[in-house]
Amino acid sequence: MLCVPVIIITLIICAGVGKSCLLLRFSDDSFTTSFITTIGIDFKIRTIELDGKRIKLQIWDTAGQERFRTITTAYYRGAMGILLVYDVTDESSFNNIRNWMRNIEQHAADSVNRILVGNKADMDESKRAVPTAKGQALADEYGIKFFETSAKTNFNVEQVFFSIARDIKQRLAETDSKAEPQTIKISKPDPAKGSTSAPEKSACCSS
Repeated sequence: MLCVPVIIITLIICAGVGKSCLLLRFSDDSFTTSFITTIGIDFKIRTIELDGKRIKLQIWDTAGQERFRTITTAYYRGAMGILLVYDVTDESSFNNIRNWMRNIEQHAADSVNRILVGNKADMDESKRAVPTAKGQALADEYGIKFFETSAKTNFNVEQVFFSIARDIKQRLAETDSKAEPQTIKISKPDPAKGSTSAPEKSACCSS
């Protein structure tokens, strides 16, 4: 059986911003307005083709309620990438991003990939509380990518998940290349010098 690499992505942020709807749209290409609030942890799996390779995405949907904070922080440690989702019509969810960033710094790996996502971009501009420029400015401050999405219209949903998967794949490839041992070159004997002398012992083989 062909082994398919697994990339683990965690969705976090406050309750009610639509992250579960984002996940449902990406995994099942469906949308519902009567989504049940996530209790504790839920997850979905989708296999995608990325740069000519099949990769399985395991996406964890964490509860945004405060009472589940202890449970959800445990899932930061195994995350390869994290999507921080806020609601563009809810300024308080955007303001909480800094708190979640601190949580990530405390509990996740230093190398974890992160993307900031402003959801519900399909809403009427009269209901928007967080301008696009403000979201981009915060992402720039943390040095991470920024997308606005709509689970309802499927705007930018695929792009977000493919983007973070590609970033993770690239980071892991770079890490593997750095971990490879350096090539040891063995010089061939020079025929002009002859072979009368015995070969010297390597230091690692001396008794």
